[in-house]
Amino acid sequence: MFLTMFKGFSIGLSLICAIGAQNAFVLKQGLLKNNIFWICTTCFICDFFLMCMGIFGVGEIISANKILLFILTFAGAIFLIWYGFLSFRSALRGNSNLTLDQNGTKKTSVFQSIMATLGITLLNPHVYLDTVVIIGGVSVTIVDNMEKVFFMIGVMLASGIWFYSLGYGAQKLSVYFMRPKVWRVIEMIIAFIMWIIALTLLLYIVHNYSI
Repeated sequence: MFLTMFKGFSIGLSLICAIGAQNAFVLKQGLLKNNIFWICTTCFICDFFLMCMGIFGVGEIISANKILLFILTFAGAIFLIWYGFLSFRSALRGNSNLTLDQNGTKKTSVFQSIMATLGITLLNPHVYLDTVVIIGGVSVTIVDNMEKVFFMIGVMLASGIWFYSLGYGAQKLSVYFMRPKVWRVIEMIIAFIMWIIALTLLLYIVHNYSI
Protein backbone atom coordinates (compact mmCIF):
# COMPACT_ATOMS: atom_id res chain seq x y z
CA MET A 1 0.00 0.00 0.00
CA PHE A 2 2.78 2.41 0.96
CA LEU A 3 4.70 1.70 -2.26
CA THR A 4 1.55 2.36 -4.31
CA MET A 5 0.96 5.64 -2.47
CA PHE A 6 4.61 6.62 -2.99
CA LYS A 7 4.28 5.79 -6.69
CA GLY A 8 1.27 8.07 -6.94
CA PHE A 9 3.05 10.77 -4.97
CA SER A 10 6.20 10.65 -7.12
CA ILE A 11 4.45 10.74 -10.48
CA GLY A 12 2.00 13.38 -9.26
CA LEU A 13 4.79 15.62 -8.00
CA SER A 14 6.84 15.08 -11.18
CA LEU A 15 3.97 16.20 -13.39
CA ILE A 16 2.74 19.05 -11.20
CA CYS A 17 6.05 20.75 -10.42
CA ALA A 18 7.17 21.00 -14.04
CA ILE A 19 7.56 24.61 -15.11
CA GLY A 20 4.34 25.96 -16.58
CA ALA A 21 1.85 28.80 -16.64
CA GLN A 22 -0.11 27.48 -13.65
CA ASN A 23 2.93 27.33 -11.35
CA ALA A 24 4.08 30.78 -12.47
CA PHE A 25 0.60 32.11 -11.72
CA VAL A 26 0.46 30.54 -8.25
CA LEU A 27 3.97 31.77 -7.44
CA LYS A 28 3.20 35.31 -8.52
CA GLN A 29 -0.03 35.45 -6.53
CA GLY A 30 1.87 34.10 -3.53
CA LEU A 31 4.36 36.95 -3.84
CA LEU A 32 1.49 39.41 -4.00
CA LYS A 33 -0.31 37.70 -1.07
CA ASN A 34 -3.38 37.77 -3.27
CA ASN A 35 -6.08 35.30 -2.14
CA ILE A 36 -3.49 32.54 -2.14
CA PHE A 37 -5.64 30.14 -0.08
CA TRP A 38 -8.44 30.26 -2.64
CA ILE A 39 -6.06 30.00 -5.57
CA CYS A 40 -4.24 26.97 -4.15
CA THR A 41 -7.53 25.35 -3.13
CA THR A 42 -8.94 25.86 -6.62
CA CYS A 43 -5.88 24.20 -8.16
CA PHE A 44 -6.18 21.32 -5.70
CA ILE A 45 -9.90 20.78 -6.35
CA CYS A 46 -9.36 20.85 -10.12
CA ASP A 47 -6.65 18.21 -9.74
CA PHE A 48 -8.92 16.11 -7.54
CA PHE A 49 -11.77 15.92 -10.05
CA LEU A 50 -9.53 15.46 -13.08
CA MET A 51 -7.47 12.75 -11.39
CA CYS A 52 -10.66 11.00 -10.24
CA MET A 53 -11.75 10.96 -13.87
CA GLY A 54 -8.46 9.42 -14.89
CA ILE A 55 -8.14 6.88 -12.07
CA PHE A 56 -11.75 5.82 -11.45
CA GLY A 57 -13.61 6.98 -14.53
CA VAL A 58 -11.80 6.96 -17.84
CA GLY A 59 -9.22 4.57 -16.45
CA GLU A 60 -11.87 1.98 -15.58
CA ILE A 61 -13.34 2.14 -19.08
CA ILE A 62 -9.93 1.72 -20.66
CA SER A 63 -8.97 -1.19 -18.39
CA ALA A 64 -11.92 -3.18 -19.75
CA ASN A 65 -10.61 -2.86 -23.31
CA LYS A 66 -7.25 -4.57 -23.89
CA ILE A 67 -6.57 -2.77 -27.16
CA LEU A 68 -7.23 0.67 -25.66
CA LEU A 69 -5.24 -0.32 -22.59
CA PHE A 70 -2.26 -1.29 -24.73
CA ILE A 71 -2.44 1.91 -26.80
CA LEU A 72 -2.75 4.15 -23.75
CA THR A 73 -0.05 2.37 -21.76
CA PHE A 74 2.39 2.39 -24.69
CA ALA A 75 1.58 6.01 -25.58
CA GLY A 76 1.99 6.99 -21.93
CA ALA A 77 5.40 5.29 -21.78
CA ILE A 78 6.57 7.03 -24.97
CA PHE A 79 5.32 10.38 -23.72
CA LEU A 80 7.07 9.94 -20.37
CA ILE A 81 10.31 9.00 -22.12
CA TRP A 82 10.07 12.12 -24.29
CA TYR A 83 8.98 14.29 -21.34
CA GLY A 84 11.92 12.99 -19.35
CA PHE A 85 14.26 13.68 -22.25
CA LEU A 86 13.08 17.29 -22.47
CA SER A 87 13.62 17.77 -18.74
CA PHE A 88 17.04 16.09 -18.95
CA ARG A 89 18.06 18.24 -21.92
CA SER A 90 16.81 21.36 -20.16
CA ALA A 91 18.85 20.45 -17.08
CA LEU A 92 22.01 19.93 -19.14
CA ARG A 93 21.58 23.20 -21.00
CA GLY A 94 20.73 25.12 -17.86
CA ASN A 95 18.26 27.34 -19.70
CA SER A 96 15.25 26.52 -17.52
CA ASN A 97 14.00 29.15 -15.16
CA LEU A 98 10.81 30.66 -13.85
CA THR A 99 10.17 34.28 -14.87
CA LEU A 100 7.61 36.51 -13.27
CA ASP A 101 6.07 39.55 -14.89
CA GLN A 102 6.49 42.37 -12.41
CA ASN A 103 3.72 44.42 -14.02
CA GLY A 104 0.09 44.31 -13.11
CA THR A 105 0.51 43.89 -9.35
CA LYS A 106 -3.00 45.05 -8.45
CA LYS A 107 -4.77 42.61 -6.14
CA THR A 108 -8.05 41.07 -7.24
CA SER A 109 -11.21 39.89 -5.47
CA VAL A 110 -11.67 36.27 -4.37
CA PHE A 111 -14.09 35.64 -7.25
CA GLN A 112 -11.71 37.14 -9.81
CA SER A 113 -8.82 35.10 -8.43
CA ILE A 114 -10.83 31.85 -8.57
CA MET A 115 -12.02 32.52 -12.12
CA ALA A 116 -8.49 33.37 -13.25
CA THR A 117 -7.19 30.16 -11.65
CA LEU A 118 -9.91 28.08 -13.32
CA GLY A 119 -9.07 29.64 -16.66
CA ILE A 120 -5.32 29.10 -16.45
CA THR A 121 -5.91 25.53 -15.23
CA LEU A 122 -8.80 24.19 -17.28
CA LEU A 123 -8.02 25.99 -20.54
CA ASN A 124 -4.57 24.40 -20.64
CA PRO A 125 -4.69 21.13 -22.67
CA HIS A 126 -1.57 19.90 -20.90
CA VAL A 127 -3.43 19.56 -17.60
CA TYR A 128 -5.73 16.93 -19.12
CA LEU A 129 -2.76 15.04 -20.53
CA ASP A 130 -1.14 14.99 -17.08
CA THR A 131 -4.14 14.20 -14.88
CA VAL A 132 -6.49 12.15 -17.05
CA VAL A 133 -4.26 10.49 -19.64
CA ILE A 134 -0.90 9.98 -17.92
CA ILE A 135 -2.08 9.40 -14.34
CA GLY A 136 -5.11 7.48 -15.63
CA GLY A 137 -2.84 5.39 -17.82
CA VAL A 138 -0.56 4.51 -14.91
CA SER A 139 -3.54 3.67 -12.69
CA VAL A 140 -4.96 1.10 -15.11
CA THR A 141 -1.94 -1.06 -14.38
CA ILE A 142 -3.19 -1.26 -10.77
CA VAL A 143 -5.83 -3.99 -10.53
CA ASP A 144 -6.86 -3.84 -6.86
CA ASN A 145 -9.36 -1.04 -6.10
CA MET A 146 -7.91 -0.39 -2.65
CA GLU A 147 -4.47 0.01 -4.24
CA LYS A 148 -6.00 2.59 -6.58
CA VAL A 149 -7.33 4.48 -3.57
CA PHE A 150 -3.82 4.64 -2.12
CA PHE A 151 -2.47 5.68 -5.53
CA MET A 152 -5.07 8.48 -5.57
CA ILE A 153 -4.08 9.54 -2.05
CA GLY A 154 -0.47 9.72 -3.20
CA VAL A 155 -1.13 11.95 -6.20
CA MET A 156 -3.44 14.20 -4.19
CA LEU A 157 -0.84 14.55 -1.44
CA ALA A 158 1.62 15.65 -4.12
CA SER A 159 -0.88 18.16 -5.49
CA GLY A 160 -1.77 19.62 -2.10
CA ILE A 161 1.79 19.80 -0.80
CA TRP A 162 3.09 21.38 -4.00
CA PHE A 163 0.44 24.07 -4.53
CA TYR A 164 0.13 25.19 -0.89
CA SER A 165 3.91 25.11 -0.41
CA LEU A 166 4.47 27.05 -3.62
CA GLY A 167 1.78 29.59 -2.77
CA TYR A 168 2.59 30.23 0.88
CA GLY A 169 6.34 29.76 0.53
CA ALA A 170 6.58 31.99 -2.54
CA GLN A 171 7.72 35.10 -0.69
CA LYS A 172 10.73 33.35 0.85
CA LEU A 173 11.48 30.76 -1.80
CA SER A 174 10.82 32.64 -5.04
CA VAL A 175 14.39 33.94 -5.20
CA TYR A 176 15.61 30.33 -5.25
CA PHE A 177 12.93 29.05 -7.63
CA MET A 178 13.87 31.73 -10.15
CA ARG A 179 17.50 30.59 -10.17
CA PRO A 180 18.34 28.39 -13.19
CA LYS A 181 20.63 26.15 -11.09
CA VAL A 182 17.77 25.15 -8.78
CA TRP A 183 15.53 24.33 -11.72
CA ARG A 184 18.34 22.28 -13.29
CA VAL A 185 18.28 19.99 -10.24
CA ILE A 186 14.49 19.83 -10.29
CA GLU A 187 14.41 19.07 -14.02
CA MET A 188 17.02 16.31 -13.60
CA ILE A 189 15.01 14.66 -10.82
CA ILE A 190 11.86 14.92 -12.92
CA ALA A 191 13.63 13.29 -15.89
CA PHE A 192 14.75 10.22 -13.93
CA ILE A 193 11.37 9.77 -12.26
CA MET A 194 9.66 9.97 -15.65
CA TRP A 195 11.99 7.36 -17.11
CA ILE A 196 11.49 5.00 -14.18
CA ILE A 197 7.71 5.23 -14.52
CA ALA A 198 7.97 4.75 -18.30
CA LEU A 199 10.00 1.60 -17.67
CA THR A 200 7.31 0.20 -15.35
CA LEU A 201 4.70 0.80 -18.06
CA LEU A 202 6.80 -0.96 -20.69
CA LEU A 203 7.42 -3.89 -18.33
CA TYR A 204 3.66 -4.09 -17.76
CA ILE A 205 3.14 -4.40 -21.53
CA VAL A 206 5.80 -7.07 -21.86
CA HIS A 207 4.35 -9.02 -18.98
CA ASN A 208 0.72 -8.85 -20.12
CA TYR A 209 1.01 -8.91 -23.91
CA SER A 210 2.81 -11.25 -26.27
CA ILE A 211 5.40 -9.00 -27.86
